[in-house]
Amino acid sequence: MAGPVRFGLNRWNFSSPASFALDVKQGEELGWDLALIPSSPLLIPDPYVMLAFAARGTDRILLGPLIENPIMRHPAVLASSIATVDAIANERTLLALGVGDTAVRLVGKQPAKVVELEEATLLTRQLLAGGEIDTGAREPARLLHARPVPVWVAAGGPRTLRMAGRVADGVFIRVGRHEANLTAAVEAVHAGAREVGRDASDVEIGVVLHTLLTEDHAYAARVGRSIAAGFYEYSPTLFEGPGLTWDGPDIDTLREQVWPDFHHTPDLAKAGELLSFLGNDAIDAFAVTGGTDEIVTQLRGVLGLGLPISTVIIHRLPGQSQVKTKRGERGWKEIMAGEVLERLQPVPID
Repeated sequence: MAGPVRFGLNRWNFSSPASFALDVKQGEELGWDLALIPSSPLLIPDPYVMLAFAARGTDRILLGPLIENPIMRHPAVLASSIATVDAIANERTLLALGVGDTAVRLVGKQPAKVVELEEATLLTRQLLAGGEIDTGAREPARLLHARPVPVWVAAGGPRTLRMAGRVADGVFIRVGRHEANLTAAVEAVHAGAREVGRDASDVEIGVVLHTLLTEDHAYAARVGRSIAAGFYEYSPTLFEGPGLTWDGPDIDTLREQVWPDFHHTPDLAKAGELLSFLGNDAIDAFAVTGGTDEIVTQLRGVLGLGLPISTVIIHRLPGQSQVKTKRGERGWKEIMAGEVLERLQPVPID
C-alpha cells in the first residue's frame, strides 16, 4: 500500500433520513471515510434526501449513491440531484452509476446496456462540469447549479470495465477478491483509458468486497457460497480466472428458489444450503469472512497485490448491524473500525 486507503460502507440505518444521518455521523466519528447508499426505490427511501440529511450533520465523510442507474433516473436528474447534495456537503460527494440489476428488475424493467451506461456517464459528467448538451431544442441545455462531482461506474464484466476506463472518474470493481479477477479488472479499466488517450492513473480504482464478520465458520461457509453464486449468476466468466468450475444444477434452476437473487436474498445462509457443491476455493475467491484477524488477513491480501486501489467499500451483509462477540453484543461498524481498519493502513515512516 503506497498510501492511506479510504474505507467506506454502503449499508447503514435506512429506516428514516434522521436515522441515516445519525448513523453516518457515528460512522464519521469512528473513522469511516465514505457513506454510500443504494438507489432502489422500492426498498430504500430516496437516496438524495437521505444524503442531504447526512450532509448537514457531518464534516468530513464522503457521501454518495452506490449504485445509481440511468434507467430509473435521466442523467439530467442524476446530475441535478447530486449537485444539490454537493452544495450542502461542500464538495464531499461522488456519484456511482451502474446498469441497475436488482433495483430495476424489481420494477419490471431491464438493466441498462453497456452503451446506455456509457452515454449516461458521459452526459452526467458533462452536465456536472457545466457543459452544454444538445437536446434537440433551439438552444443547448446546461445545468445551472453544476458542481464538480466525480462520476464513478460500478462494474464487474470486462466490457463494462473497459467502458468505465474510457469515460468515468473512478471505477468500483465488483469481482470478489481473487488476484486473477482483480488484476484482470484493473487491466481492463486501464485498457479502456488507453483507448481514448487517457492517462490510466487518472481513473481511480475502488473495490467492493462482500464481508461477513463471524466466528461461526459453518455459517460463514453457507453465506460465502451464496455470495460466490451471486457473482456466477451475473458473470459466469468470473469463475474462469480463479480456475473454478460450476458442477451443480443449472444456475437458472437454482435461481427459482431464491428471491430476488443470490446476492440480495434475505437469508443468504439458507440460499447457501442449495450450493454444497461449491468448495472453499469459491468462497475464498469472492467473499471476505471470519473473525477480525481473518478479515484483516484477507483484506491485506487484496491491498498487497500491488494494484492501484484507493478505496475499499466493505459491503456489510444482512443481519450484521450488531455482532455477538466474546465481550458481548457490539456494533459492527465499531468493531470493524477499531479492530480491522486501523490495522490496514500503512505505518508512517519518521
